[in-house]
Amino acid sequence: MLVIRLSRIGRRNLAQWRIVLQEKTQSPKAKAIELLGHMNPHTDPRTVVLKEDRVKYWLSQGAQPSPTIHNLLVDLGILKTEKVKAYKVKKKAKTEGEEVKPEAKAPEAKTE
Repeated sequence: MLVIRLSRIGRRNLAQWRIVLQEKTQSPKAKAIELLGHMNPHTDPRTVVLKEDRVKYWLSQGAQPSPTIHNLLVDLGILKTEKVKAYKVKKKAKTEGEEVKPEAKAPEAKTE
């Protein structure tokens, strides 16, 4: 299955992103089928350059956008749907027998 997603480029602490078309099972750093654009989030406002006609073509051919790309395409007006949640919140499961322990207090120093 083909997916449209971000591939990180740029030096340390100054990430920029390529928007690429790849096979879903490949690593984002692997060779892409097609380069569809790039994004620089460090400019104000962020710079997004897309080949809109190619993005629309691949979406019509069945390529699935990643959640981040989906939200980006909604912002740019290419997709006419609602945004999706781009991350999953990990919750710590609470078991029945587990009790909440009160916080330990530091011992008070004696003054004479």
